[in-house]
Amino acid sequence: MTSVLDLAPVIPVVVIDDAADAVPLARALVAGGLPAIEVTLRTPAAREAIRAIAAEVPDAVVGAGTVLTAGAVTDSVTAGARFLVSPGWTDTLLTAMRDSGVPFLPGVSTASEVVALLERGVSGMKFFPAEAAGGTAYLASLAGPLPQARFCPTGGITAAKAVSYLALPNVGCVGGTWMLPPGALASKDWARVESLAREAAALRTTV
Repeated sequence: MTSVLDLAPVIPVVVIDDAADAVPLARALVAGGLPAIEVTLRTPAAREAIRAIAAEVPDAVVGAGTVLTAGAVTDSVTAGARFLVSPGWTDTLLTAMRDSGVPFLPGVSTASEVVALLERGVSGMKFFPAEAAGGTAYLASLAGPLPQARFCPTGGITAAKAVSYLALPNVGCVGGTWMLPPGALASKDWARVESLAREAAALRTTV
């Protein structure tokens, strides 16, 4: 099973209020070089958005974010999600994600949570909320005692900060929203989204 961490250096974290925006938004992100797209389950339109992207944007790898329950795991995979991301985890949620058959990133913010996941055979994790939980300094401090853990930091990350995260040996990718400015989404300026996505996709080459 391919890790979510290896899909792309940057994963856009998308909140979609209108499912009609899902396909053009996904096409813009893919065209900009960001094929892995995390659609958060924060709005009523989220599952329909996942379904539309999965059906109409074949080059996209659409996933579900803010996955909190076993039911959400099932619904997301049924809609077409190809990976799952949660802000935290419980044994029940972890079992459901493991049983789903798709890659997943359970969320952590402490060393104890990291150790608990490693104990359960999970080495790929979401570090959330990244900036509030200690940022690059905290992740760097985990690399020594816990080198087998790899992370996708998400939360408060900007284009400028992403470079420092991606330079860490235990960071596979970062999640962010900076390539999705509210003004561009409101005006459906997909060309602007594509341009920002292209800049984000180039970040890996700068570290």
